[in-house]
Amino acid sequence: MLSMSGANEPLQRHPEAGVSAESDSDPSATAAAPDPARAAEADGEPGAITAAAPPRTRVPRTIGLAAGAVVAVAAVVTVAVLAGGGHDGDGDGKGGQGGTATPAADGLPHTAVEVSTGSCGRGWTSPHPGTQVFDLHNSGSGASEVYLADPASGRLFGELEGLAPGTTRQMLVDLGSGTYAFKCLQEDTDAITGPKVTVPGSTPRGPSTLPVTEHDLIPPTLAYQQWIGARAGDLARGTAALEADIDGGDLAAAKRDWLSAHLVYERMGAAYGTFGDADGVINGTAARTPGAVRDPSFTGFHRVEYGLWHGESAASLKAPAAGLDSAARALRDGWSQARMDPADMGLRAHEIIENTEQFELTGRTDYGSGTSLATARANLDGTREILSRLRPLLTPRDPAVPQLDAALDRLQHALDAAGKGGTWTPLDRLGQAQRERINADTGDLLEQLAPVAAIFDVRRTA
Repeated sequence: MLSMSGANEPLQRHPEAGVSAESDSDPSATAAAPDPARAAEADGEPGAITAAAPPRTRVPRTIGLAAGAVVAVAAVVTVAVLAGGGHDGDGDGKGGQGGTATPAADGLPHTAVEVSTGSCGRGWTSPHPGTQVFDLHNSGSGASEVYLADPASGRLFGELEGLAPGTTRQMLVDLGSGTYAFKCLQEDTDAITGPKVTVPGSTPRGPSTLPVTEHDLIPPTLAYQQWIGARAGDLARGTAALEADIDGGDLAAAKRDWLSAHLVYERMGAAYGTFGDADGVINGTAARTPGAVRDPSFTGFHRVEYGLWHGESAASLKAPAAGLDSAARALRDGWSQARMDPADMGLRAHEIIENTEQFELTGRTDYGSGTSLATARANLDGTREILSRLRPLLTPRDPAVPQLDAALDRLQHALDAAGKGGTWTPLDRLGQAQRERINADTGDLLEQLAPVAAIFDVRRTA
């Protein structure tokens, strides 16, 4: 279990024109998704997209919740068991009594521990190994974060956020032999480290993680920003070629250049939140209402895609292509002034694949080209890119990195099997076994990426 602050805003991918998206996460959406729906709209327009499910945001927050919330992330991964509970140990608001481990209704030993600037960690007087609960009572005047750490290495074995004054909440931990100390971080004050406590014996230590600070994340964020700057140049060159094809009336070339440019954009996934409104202009989708594909607010790659694969003339596509190229050039020219939030880096790696599962692998963002799997493959490239920047920080914190790499390779192999010579199999033409393989490999990768997001949740250290 990992307690996460959720301070970061969710990444908005493919915002729908004219619709305020609502969170509607359905974990079974991929496995149960039918072939992409392509039926006529109510007004008789051929081939228009119809709603197969309610609108969704591109990133429902399956990880990264409100302060103090607890979320399960790949319990089989022994990366970090850092938990925060939400109720009193004995119902009196004070937790267990006497500072010694006492049994409770959950069958686990409980120890009452005080949290404040003046008495951080007071009450833990009978240390022992094993799974146990600390009933943390905030006797201070301000809300506090609480960590249980190895004072020598800084590794965290337990974490609780947003402990309000006068309240008691539980921290579930699995402790081995060694030295520990509580760290109390009250709002607007320096961190206070409580007394060191040694758990006797030779029991192996439980899961833990080294905290990641915003300072740690600045170098990889800057490196990634530079990479995005180079891709923004590639994007502008691609949209310029696309516009030239359409201006010249060569729609066959336009289809090829559309896909090439679109995949460049899809590989830039971790930066979409920094693009702001430009993301909607460049890569937005239509509202799921009759006639929405003709709404002037439906622009960008998907508007051009719809026209190219639904028989629109080159003349009718000149304005959408010019608008796309203008937006791409503006993104390129303004990127040097953009600033990515380092705290977003780990979360984005998970979100890119989550978006892929919910949108590309359900056909929601296919407007006729049948290239959803090419987009999924580009998204996977984008995830690998962000992970390559984080790897020096991730490797010493996550012993499951080899399993993560294996999951990336499996999904890449499954997707590559659907694309030969630049031609991609549309979703509705996949065999059942192949589709199930892609869905399963995507779900497995999401499980492997969940701890990455949790590990890179920025934590205070002072």
